[in-house]
Formats: sequence, structure tokens, C-alpha cells
Amino acid sequence: MNGVFDIIGPIMVGPSSSHTAGAVRLGLAARAIVGGRPSRAALALHGSFAQTYRGHGTDVALIAGILGMRPDDERIPDSFHVAREQGMEFTFSRADLGDVHPNSVLMELTGPNGSQTTVGGSSVGGGNILITRIDRFDVDFTGTSHALIVSYRDQPGVIAKITSLLAAENVNIVRCECRAKGAMRER
Repeated sequence: MNGVFDIIGPIMVGPSSSHTAGAVRLGLAARAIVGGRPSRAALALHGSFAQTYRGHGTDVALIAGILGMRPDDERIPDSFHVAREQGMEFTFSRADLGDVHPNSVLMELTGPNGSQTTVGGSSVGGGNILITRIDRFDVDFTGTSHALIVSYRDQPGVIAKITSLLAAENVNIVRCECRAKGAMRER
């Protein structure tokens, strides 16, 4: 069953739910993954994002999200200025990211603690997103639920330890996915 915002789109600033609202959400997800505002962001745009990013505001929307702005934030058009005021460096390039959704971006971020993190994702319509890559790991989550992603050495007892720690904190696991490279997704 669709809700009203699935039909008419999200409340947002900008001309396009995919290129603006979805782009903001991709930036917000990347910010959460690196643990705060990055000091540097190099964004490689793919497909439709690469072709129309200036006209649809995808560039300012991605930076707005990385800065922590929401899709309805009136400051989105000024995100470049805000980023520069806060000392965040950013660049854009066009790239062929392979067989991915046409509204995709690969973000190479320097986190607040200086660590380097790569986040890949797509804006899949109506302001919805799909995060597909974190560093060298393929992932698959939408950001609509809380997610715990754990990278670990594959050995007996690790998953049992993680789930017992969550249970001790009264956290219910709705879904769990384990991959050969050690990723858990949305709960």
C-alpha cells in the first residue's frame, strides 16, 4: 500500500525528488556512516546524476546532506557557501560506475577523525535511496530503518557475540544478513 508521499513525493526544496531529495538523503547517509561532517568529499557522479547534476541541484543537494541538512531545509541552495564557511572541501567528477542505477554517486570522504571512507549509493525515486557500497564491501540498505554494519574476521562465535550484545541491550533484530565479507544490514 502506498502512502500519500509515495504518490506525490517528499516534502523538499528543489526540483526533483530523485535528483534533489534523494541526493540529500544520500549525503545524510554518508555523513552518518563516517560519524559526522567530513572535512573533504570527492563525489563521482554516474549516469543521469552526471548529466544533469547542475540543473537539478544534485550537486548542492549532496553537499547539503553531507552537511546534515534535511530535504526540506531552505539552506540547500546555499550548501556550497555553508560548506566553505565550515571548511569542508569538495569536488565533483563524472564517472562510469558500471552496472548501477543511473542516479548513482560514489563518495570518497575524509571523516571528522581523519579516516577515509567510500560510500556508494543510488537515488531510486520519490526521495528514496539505496546504499550499495561502504569501502570495499557491497551492502544493501535503504536507510529507512536502523542498521548495524559490522566488518569482522570470519570465525566461529562472532555473530553469536554480536547478537548477544544486542539482546543484552534489549535490541530486537528484525533482519540479519551475513555475507562472506562480513556485513549485517538493517534491523
